[in-house]
Amino acid sequence: MVTLLKWTVPDYHHLVEQGLLDGKKVELLDGDLVTMAPEGPLHSYTTTTVADYLRQNLRGLALVREAHPITLSQSEPEPDIAIVLAPQERYKERHPQADDIFWLIEIANSTQAYDLNDKKQIYAQEGIPEYWVADLSKRQLFVFWTPDKGDYRLQQTHSEGIIHSQAFPEIKISVQEMFDW
Repeated sequence: MVTLLKWTVPDYHHLVEQGLLDGKKVELLDGDLVTMAPEGPLHSYTTTTVADYLRQNLRGLALVREAHPITLSQSEPEPDIAIVLAPQERYKERHPQADDIFWLIEIANSTQAYDLNDKKQIYAQEGIPEYWVADLSKRQLFVFWTPDKGDYRLQQTHSEGIIHSQAFPEIKISVQEMFDW
């Protein structure tokens, strides 16, 4: 029987500090070093467009971070967009942790299955209150709320209309704006 070594978050930080992962696009997910998918132009464009749109709508309420690490108990993923507690200064010496996160968004062009299964499970286990996956190929937005026992109890799928984040129900977010390309 082959047992793979599971990495801890401190192990991962040590690898980063020693430069052993320089030039490698990897993230720590549930103790495994996982190669990140290459980012195509549409993915980059959509991530920037959605992040800018959210910054306009959430100004003064939260920080919108793009493709920066978050630190969880056994993972240090780099979600495409993380909406986290302000102020920015709180992250000078650490990455946002589960308690700092309002919601996470992954932009999926070739990673739908991974984002809708593995990452969703990790985020639910960590208690991330809300998780969105923007599926570029189907132009659909999958919204997950209420983490419970490694999954989310509530799920909605949108291809148009106005939606609201649970964290900021007063803010209207246009699904069409998220897929405006």
